[in-house]
Amino acid sequence: MLRLKRSVSLLALALVLSACATTQAPPPEERSPADPWEPFNRQVYAVNRTADRAVLKPVARGYKHITPAPVRTGVTNFFDNLRSPVTIVNLLLQGRPGDSLAQFERFFVNSVYGIGGIFDLADRADMPEHQTNLGMTFATWGWEDSRYLMLPFVGPSTLRDGIGFYGDSFVNPVLDGVRKQGSYGVLALDAIQIRADLLPLDERIEEAFDPYLFIRDGYLQRRNFRIQGEEAEMPDYEAFLDEDFD
Repeated sequence: MLRLKRSVSLLALALVLSACATTQAPPPEERSPADPWEPFNRQVYAVNRTADRAVLKPVARGYKHITPAPVRTGVTNFFDNLRSPVTIVNLLLQGRPGDSLAQFERFFVNSVYGIGGIFDLADRADMPEHQTNLGMTFATWGWEDSRYLMLPFVGPSTLRDGIGFYGDSFVNPVLDGVRKQGSYGVLALDAIQIRADLLPLDERIEEAFDPYLFIRDGYLQRRNFRIQGEEAEMPDYEAFLDEDFD
């Protein structure tokens, strides 16, 4: 079964690639201090939406239609496992050696006994899982506040998290091997699987008056929650959908 926390982690990606949004930004005096680049971000958002509707969403629908659920689960597990080395390193950089060791144990069990991570045996054994990245590491080092930034063909981020995203992409030894071998089809499968996992969210996000604001506020609140832990309030996505923007 797909883990709920992974779906929540990727919620923002699905929202940015699936929604129908206005691209007109408010005047400068009405913009959020966290989003001073809103005009640019809305334009990038529109490009992402167009690309999704033209390519990724139709492909994801076809993939989900022809691929059995157990196979899709195995693909999800496989790519989750591929990301573990980066998580392990970032946990060390954040001064969390115990969590880093626990994540390494998960990676070892799933890689060796779970056939490269296709079967998440560590989850069945109730081994703890930690999710973090370089953006979170930067936040741990003191860069807590950062401007919101919509990344082309990636989705919602911040300047800090965007730098972290590309940093993680290039230091992952497994993904680096994929790139060197020219196996970009593997990376494309990862994107398709993520999009297929989150197809059910499309209709819900379209209910929002301004999906761009929904995505931005949800992303920033969730990142704040992950950085500050229990001191921050976890975003209520249901409340966003019910909010009256008039």
